[in-house]
Amino acid sequence: RIFITNLIDGSTIEEETTEDKIGIVINRATPYSWYVQSKRGTVTAESETWKFYNSGPGVETYAPFPATINAPDMAASVNAGTVTLIWSGSDVDDDIVNYDVYLGTSNTPDIHASAVTATQLDVTVSSGTIYHWKIVTRDTTGNTSESSVFQFRVL
Repeated sequence: RIFITNLIDGSTIEEETTEDKIGIVINRATPYSWYVQSKRGTVTAESETWKFYNSGPGVETYAPFPATINAPDMAASVNAGTVTLIWSGSDVDDDIVNYDVYLGTSNTPDIHASAVTATQLDVTVSSGTIYHWKIVTRDTTGNTSESSVFQFRVL
């Protein structure tokens, strides 16, 4: 089985084949991630997940891939005080310049820090609260991409 996820709208294509190649129609000018799941008898294995950009006509610069949220995990429970938000970014053009970090108690968090050049940020959080956060990635030509919104609970 091959799984291809559109990183703009989150839709996933799942196809099954017994061959080592398969034709799949995807959108132009769109970033994707993909992985393969292999099954033999009762044993199942999964590949790493890779990203690619299916270029469209006449594009000279590409938007970065949406940031991958690394920590805290979705719906994780953390201790009050300082929490380190960790993410990673990637871009076809390799020209990421900075990130905007959105953090708040609403599922549409407000901007917390802008033009962050690192891929982690220490934030102070309060006990008994659920926080939502996301990352907007920016490249040198002003292209942006937005991660999904993640949440964590503070004990």
